[in-house]
Amino acid sequence: MSKPTGCSACRDGKGLDFPISMAFQPIVDINTRQVFAHEALVRGAEGESAGSLLDRLNRDNLYPFDQACRVTALEWAARLQMPGKISINFMPNAVYKPETCIRATLEAAERVKFPLSRIIFEVTEQEQVLDIDHLTNILRAYRKQGFMTAIDDFGAGYAGLNLLADFQPDLIKLDMQLIRNIDQDPVRQILVEATLQMCRKLNIRVIGEGVETPGELQALRDMGVELFQGYLLAKPGFESLPEVRFPE
Repeated sequence: MSKPTGCSACRDGKGLDFPISMAFQPIVDINTRQVFAHEALVRGAEGESAGSLLDRLNRDNLYPFDQACRVTALEWAARLQMPGKISINFMPNAVYKPETCIRATLEAAERVKFPLSRIIFEVTEQEQVLDIDHLTNILRAYRKQGFMTAIDDFGAGYAGLNLLADFQPDLIKLDMQLIRNIDQDPVRQILVEATLQMCRKLNIRVIGEGVETPGELQALRDMGVELFQGYLLAKPGFESLPEVRFPE
């Protein structure tokens, strides 16, 4: 992959040849019945799916796309007066030097007056990361800046326990395939309970992502999970903060 040669490429997604916007899905604390964070999900300017945008990525626009997603997410968070935190997905393969590539994010946060302590940087474990050491260096650099960090789809991808051995994020999201029908599946219950026990000892909070049924939510609550995200609670809102449907 060709990499930018100077910091000018960091500015507000310069070089991206198609427009983007954002949808937001709540991550809720089921015990306090409050929104813990909103995940920023990239969309086209007219609401087109993330997949349709990802299909347009190549070695020349991956970096400006990653930068534009960060800036656009923060701009919409400020515009919508977002409570709590914002979780922004990033692409490790688009970051050539963390301390330099974070500059546009820092400038955007300052411009829209969004505190760094309310920003979570989230990376999916399913992304084909070229260099795990590079990823852990990025996560460490972001933590030094005051950001929270999260691993999405934990248990589904490239690193799993090896990644946790080298870096312990603030949050992990259980892979939704582990959650699906967990209330009816003793094997999935054993695997998730073991993961939760490990995370408690490492001081990592766990998010149950992709929760679609009351049974799934209750099973995870019984295991001690407090943070949830999924269609049962709220679908993503395009350029809006959707209302959460808390269970009775």
